[in-house]
Amino acid sequence: MSIDTITIIDIPKITDVRGNLSVIENDVVPFDIKRVYYLYDVPSGTHRGGHAHKTLQQLLIAISGSFNVVLKDRNGQQKTITLNKPNKGLLIPNMTWRELEDFSSGAVCLVIASEIYDKEDYIRDFNKFLLKR
Repeated sequence: MSIDTITIIDIPKITDVRGNLSVIENDVVPFDIKRVYYLYDVPSGTHRGGHAHKTLQQLLIAISGSFNVVLKDRNGQQKTITLNKPNKGLLIPNMTWRELEDFSSGAVCLVIASEIYDKEDYIRDFNKFLLKR
């Protein structure tokens, strides 16, 4: 998988005078949703992630605030994407290294995953990730 194929997904937004409402259903996410979790109260200067998944895909959304997602592929390409809009989601395919950093105060990262937690699906060593075929 090349970094160039990483996509930002538009999440439908319904706007009226009372505020905005965004809805995530199966037609928005290109996989069956098996797990949802969120990161919050991430201390300044802290990194999250630092791994890749063998099969799991994820959609990351900045529900509040902002943070950067550093993506790396096995070809040596790297891309940093800033998430800061709750109606935009970053689709991360399997076998993509990810690191989350530069969380703003009050940032909340919602993660929608294609699989339930499985520690065997994680690749936590970057050098092993580069060699994995």
